[in-house]
Amino acid sequence: MTTRLNPYLTWRGQAADAMAFYQSVLGGDLTTSTFAEYGGMGVPEEEQGQIMHSQLIVSDSIALMGADAPSTHPENSGNGHISISGQDVDTIRGWFEALSEGGTVDVPFEQAPWGDHFGQVKDRFGINWLLNAGPGGQG
Repeated sequence: MTTRLNPYLTWRGQAADAMAFYQSVLGGDLTTSTFAEYGGMGVPEEEQGQIMHSQLIVSDSIALMGADAPSTHPENSGNGHISISGQDVDTIRGWFEALSEGGTVDVPFEQAPWGDHFGQVKDRFGINWLLNAGPGGQG
């Protein structure tokens, strides 16, 4: 099973600029998706052009991810989520369920608009986790 642990940073409307800056420093391939590209994701119209997800693949072992936290999120998470991406849905679902015990599920682990399974949880120690599993789960 190929699995990678990824730093996942969040901003309020600055993700595109920040990730372009990191690419200028680190090199690599940067991809971005807006909220609008995925049907809006329930964010306000004026935020549809903001970054729902971006990833900077620098090498096989270095990937940096980032997004804009929309105003519909109650708080900016203090810049940090731990993101786990992989292809084994059952294993990653098990990790999600274990991390959820005593924590708060922000997004249930289920099929996402991009086709993979995705979930977001704050564990009982206050750590934010993003888990993504499926064919696109390389990062």
